[in-house]
Amino acid sequence: MGMGGTFMETTLRRASLASTLLALTGLSAAWAAEPLAHTYSIVARDPTTGNFGVAVQSHWFQVGPVVPWAEAGVGAVATQSFVRVDYGPRGLEAMRQGKSAEEALAALLAQDEGKDVRQVAMVDRQGRVAAWTGPKCIAAAGHQTGPGYSVQANLMDRPTVWPAMARAYEAATGDFAERLLAALEAAEAEGGDIRGRQSAALLIVRAEATGRSWEDRLVDLRVDDHSEPLAELRRLLSLHRAYDEMNRGDEALAAGRVEVALGHYTRASELAPGIAELPFWQAVTLFTSGQPEKALTLFARVFAAEERWTRLVPRLPAAGLLPDDPEAVSRILSVAPKAGAP
Repeated sequence: MGMGGTFMETTLRRASLASTLLALTGLSAAWAAEPLAHTYSIVARDPTTGNFGVAVQSHWFQVGPVVPWAEAGVGAVATQSFVRVDYGPRGLEAMRQGKSAEEALAALLAQDEGKDVRQVAMVDRQGRVAAWTGPKCIAAAGHQTGPGYSVQANLMDRPTVWPAMARAYEAATGDFAERLLAALEAAEAEGGDIRGRQSAALLIVRAEATGRSWEDRLVDLRVDDHSEPLAELRRLLSLHRAYDEMNRGDEALAAGRVEVALGHYTRASELAPGIAELPFWQAVTLFTSGQPEKALTLFARVFAAEERWTRLVPRLPAAGLLPDDPEAVSRILSVAPKAGAP
């Protein structure tokens, strides 16, 4: 909370502060070392795809590793306020074993002597929602549930924050990630965290597990420390979409569907026009698919933006990504700006 010093000194100060706060609330000092994540968040199951998501913003460093939890085919959890991280993995475990969100949350609260300062929300694979705001969470604090979602907040500037989140989520258009972000942006527009803003995260997993966990996590974006974390999160989401298009293009190209691949590469470049690498690979694909004039136009643009790509071109024939033809390589490099040219 703005305190300097070494990591160890900061940790000790945090523990001391947490002990003081918990003593004031009459709770055991056993919870003193747990993270403080006063924040606003949303957990939801997308009614269209069945995917699960959590989005969160806080005035606390690195909220991403603490608050949002989700597992494909199981559900999602947000655990915040005076955080007991256990609610995340243990909540998912209980829902994986067949408990509803309500049953999973009730079982964990029953075992938690510090539940009065917890704020937790869960959604299960059927879209059932459960939420808890402890009576000693710092005001303004509360939650609101709706079909397949829950919004929750504590230490807010105003008690209208979470109702604004609910309205925004329900009214939002676009894909699941867009609607989750809309809820966060509505919270901020309503006053947000009374302390300000610092970090944010967006986590989305598949409706059903594939057996390959690395494919189940569709979006996993974190802003650890930023003056405008939601704006940065939105920027990262745009980049995520651009690179997702590139990956789809690569898959199409590997399957021999060149025109489909080029469509994905074009959309990627449109989503992230400032990244020279995206049109570079689009140009490589155009060149190798018999469209050299279109390729050279893109190569010229890339080389003008960043000279480094001219040094990569001669290495690509050995990798099978360009024809093993010195004349072809020379033709590509001929569109690079000449040394000393304005």
